[in-house]
Amino acid sequence: MPAPLSHIRVLDLSRVLAGPWASQFLADMGAEVIKIERPKSGDDTRGWGPPFAVEPSENDPGISAYFACANRGKKSVTVDIAHPKGQELIRKLAAQSDVVIENFKVGGLAKYGLDYNSLKAVNPRLIYCSITGFGQTGPYAPRAGYDFLVQAMGGLMSVTGEPDDVPGGGPVKVGVAISDQMAGMNALAAILAALLKRERTGEGEYIDVALLDATVAALINQASTYLVSGIVPQRMGNAHPTVVPYQAFATADGHIILAVGNDGQFARFCAVAGLEHLAEDERYKTNAARIINRDTLIPQIAEAIKRRTSAEWIKLLESKAVPCGPINTIDQVFADPQVQARGMRRVLQHERIGSLPVVANPVRMASHDTTAQKAPPLLGEDTDAVLSGLLGLSAEQIEALRSEGIV
Repeated sequence: MPAPLSHIRVLDLSRVLAGPWASQFLADMGAEVIKIERPKSGDDTRGWGPPFAVEPSENDPGISAYFACANRGKKSVTVDIAHPKGQELIRKLAAQSDVVIENFKVGGLAKYGLDYNSLKAVNPRLIYCSITGFGQTGPYAPRAGYDFLVQAMGGLMSVTGEPDDVPGGGPVKVGVAISDQMAGMNALAAILAALLKRERTGEGEYIDVALLDATVAALINQASTYLVSGIVPQRMGNAHPTVVPYQAFATADGHIILAVGNDGQFARFCAVAGLEHLAEDERYKTNAARIINRDTLIPQIAEAIKRRTSAEWIKLLESKAVPCGPINTIDQVFADPQVQARGMRRVLQHERIGSLPVVANPVRMASHDTTAQKAPPLLGEDTDAVLSGLLGLSAEQIEALRSEGIV
């Protein structure tokens, strides 16, 4: 059965993470994704190592582990878009594409004639997605945007980390580039919505996605708390502002997460922990009461949890349907039987680089393998095939472009 997006061609002009994250998902769903890279150097993340899946050399930037995480399933084509002949190649490819994704600074592609209005003139059905730090409008639009910066400006770091008055307290970023990822997934959703709209109307679409907007939207309940109450949420470490107990606790040999989501779970936890009296105490009987009285409740729970090992607690609590779990390191994640059963580690094959392990697409479909089988490409490995197959260029024409440094 054909993959869901096997009829879609994507021209990916984006670099680093937000754009490539969106286009990799499209590739996983079967879209043909043509990744345009700078000749000789390619996407910046090719050099973001070690570690490297393919070591860089004098004439090849290689494949870093970072690049590999967001570029499987794609074709790499090298084009110098600063050169008029390179711009013409991009316009011709856009004329035969369904989607363009780019993350240049606002107005950065207009000077090359590769902005939405220019490409819409050659392909009115084109869906064009721009991903920037701050969006196409507003006072910050001209600024460059980076994940770390946006995590801070978007409020995420104000609610991540321990309070200032706790040893080691202060704002902390999330351990991965989460603002980039969220922007990429928002871009993906918008692209799919635009494709569905085009099926009805035949019209293309322009999509404006900002890392800052995506981060503000991802504040979810914390933002809603402020908007509804006027109370500014603060950093609480691993505790939850509106669910108690819902945090990490030290055990006899490590830590566990206790995630009590309702009053019934709390009563069952208390029974297992020998704290039955707490479940009947009016100060703790309901979640609303536990929030108000967390300062007296949490120390009692913490003292009880110290008495057993992590494994003992997990076994006991799981048997009573009380949500809990370990805090795994990444090696433990990939050794976990559930992660293994779900096939989250995949190995892709490349004729020149051999085997390459990657993280699988987390979505499962009954009809389609949702992880692209094509390994992340070496720089420019598909240039000749795409230019000859889609644009009809001869080997001599391609070689002439290569001699000029255009491809």
